Amino acid sequence: MTTTIAALLGAKALYLMYGWLLSAIAASYLSGRKGYGEKVGLASGLLLFILGPIVWLVWPARAESKWKRLGAFGRGEDRRAVAAE
Repeated sequence: MTTTIAALLGAKALYLMYGWLLSAIAASYLSGRKGYGEKVGLASGLLLFILGPIVWLVWPARAESKWKRLGAFGRGEDRRAVAAE
């Protein structure tokens, strides 16, 4: 009986940890694209869990950021030009 309860709690904790890590990855990517650096986004994603990526979606991008030049995911032709810089 107690083994099944512990197993169920372990699975939920694992899924929550995966969500926490995905939130940190998404916030880090978004903040890097918007020109603020990936470390800032990583910290906000780890501390704010679900709200971290949402904050970076509404936060304004800097003028010379990849977000302004290439968009959220970039384009094929422009990606080569950015890599050459």
